[in-house]
Amino acid sequence: MKNPVAQGVADFLKYFPPFSSLSTVDLLHVAHASKLLYLDKNQTLFKGGEAVHAHFYVVKSGAVGLSLTSDAEETLIDKCDEGDILGLRPFFAKNDYLMTARAREEAVLYAIPISVFEPYIAANRQVLNFMLESFASQTRNPLDKERSGRLLSENTIYNDQEVDLQYFQPLKYNRTPITANPDDVLMYIAKTMANSAIGSVIIQKDTLPVGIITDKDLRSKIATGLFPITALAEDVMSAPVISVPENISVAEAQMLMLKHNVGHLCVTKDGTDSTSVSGIISEHDVVAAQANTPGVLLKQTRRAANNKELKYVREKLTDLIQNSIDKNIPVSHISNIVAEINIALVKRAIELAVEKIGTHPPVRFVWMNVGSQGRKEQLLRTDQDNALIFEDVAPEQYDGVKRYFMELSELVTDSMLKVGYELSPHNIVARNPKWCKSLTDWVKQYNEWINTPREKDIELNTLFFDFDFIYGFPAIEDVIIDTVQQNITRNKKFFAFLASDTLKNPAPLGFFRQFLLESDGEHKDSFDIKARALEPLIDAARLLALSQGLVTITNTYQRFKKMAELEPQNADLFEECAEAFNTLQKFRTEEGLINDSNGRYLNLNGLTKTDKVKLKNCFQPISDMHDLIKNRFSLTYLS
Repeated sequence: MKNPVAQGVADFLKYFPPFSSLSTVDLLHVAHASKLLYLDKNQTLFKGGEAVHAHFYVVKSGAVGLSLTSDAEETLIDKCDEGDILGLRPFFAKNDYLMTARAREEAVLYAIPISVFEPYIAANRQVLNFMLESFASQTRNPLDKERSGRLLSENTIYNDQEVDLQYFQPLKYNRTPITANPDDVLMYIAKTMANSAIGSVIIQKDTLPVGIITDKDLRSKIATGLFPITALAEDVMSAPVISVPENISVAEAQMLMLKHNVGHLCVTKDGTDSTSVSGIISEHDVVAAQANTPGVLLKQTRRAANNKELKYVREKLTDLIQNSIDKNIPVSHISNIVAEINIALVKRAIELAVEKIGTHPPVRFVWMNVGSQGRKEQLLRTDQDNALIFEDVAPEQYDGVKRYFMELSELVTDSMLKVGYELSPHNIVARNPKWCKSLTDWVKQYNEWINTPREKDIELNTLFFDFDFIYGFPAIEDVIIDTVQQNITRNKKFFAFLASDTLKNPAPLGFFRQFLLESDGEHKDSFDIKARALEPLIDAARLLALSQGLVTITNTYQRFKKMAELEPQNADLFEECAEAFNTLQKFRTEEGLINDSNGRYLNLNGLTKTDKVKLKNCFQPISDMHDLIKNRFSLTYLS
């Protein structure tokens, strides 16, 4: 007797991939095991950090949002509608969910047991391909050409600002594999493997792969006496060899190794055994590719014993940034990840410096990043800006304590210089006595900046309002934050100076909407994206955030997002500014990665027409923001 409920589920699923690839019998089997779930609006299906479920889910009706939480801010990453799949993570990893799934309206879902569906992945090539592409292409449905790649699925892993970007990376592998013929004697093949320090040899006939001999074959078939060492390759080889295309991703390679229970994959021109061999992938290659994840880089940073090892991590971080840019990971998320690793690098440099000095700090202190580091926006190896604040001591102890911290600061900034971060051109570094001083001196400094601002100093001083206390004693941080908070309250003169400085940035476009380029010097005919586009947004975000008393939110993107919450009447403009900032950051980062520079000066000749339009579209929010600032802040206090 037919089960009408199961038939109804099957009739729905058959129109959506990968279920459309299943036979009627298989589809009914899946449908019979499935459950119906009802979610009220805002009801949570699963949370980031929650143990994975025994089911994955298909949306029957309604909509389910996928979001991640970073720095206490929840960001919507994707929205799943009718027929979309979510909760695929258990197929690829057994650890916790890394995104939160919450109904954006009343929703009905089918819950499909993973144990029931898993056999169809191995048995049905189309189902396997769909699952792999869905995971590797960052989209819930890779066959949906209108939406494919536009949004990230929950398989993009963000947890405490960590992302398993290896799943989106093209896999690096040996492109010059050693091959042999079927009638070659095994003894000579084994000698070749030993001399070349390799674990496998591809057996090919007429340049086409027919099998593979690995260390495992030598152990299980020769060392056990099953075959003599004089046997031919064709008698011992494992066949058929599993072939894959040249552009395979880490996720695909990992899944295929698991599916076929093999430790090696043969790379061919088109991914079949009908074309010539062009490489070989081992389990070691897959493991090595996963070594560039943020979690691994953080562990390597914390274990680093010297500057050379810290520099190695930063070089790997550059690769991670490049890969994530290539895969269209949102810049705001990349910034979070990179910031955590940069912070870890500085922390480890401080620890190594203390070890080198040989004595513990005489009093408690904090290390303060300022500028782009303080805003957590340092994607490229740009200048380091930092300062040090130590506890108050008796006057007779002051000079000795300061000498210790000056030595410490010099060691730390020198370490970061060797890692690849140049010293601040304005000498805003903790090794400068001006920026290494006691808490009382710093309180006086902030009081002076805020209550008696001077126009000629305001540009540099504003860097110190983009701070991030990354190491040391929290009570010192609290004093600085409270000092700033109290002094800026209703301080019209201070905000007038900030507003005036914000409006000084040169316009990005000329009268006829042409780009304003550098007219002379080393960067003649280049576009200064930092001064003409990024800094106006950075300065505006700082001004507006501080004017609302938002002292501890220092990231430009997050400042605009918070302002959009606080001022609904201007939310559209603030959201546009946030997105414009991310777009400009991406342009700068791409320029810097291509030319191994700080990315400040864009070569517009290297941009497509579409990119130039995209760049120009970022400038209108800057103009609108300047209008808002002119109307909001009175500049008469400067007279």
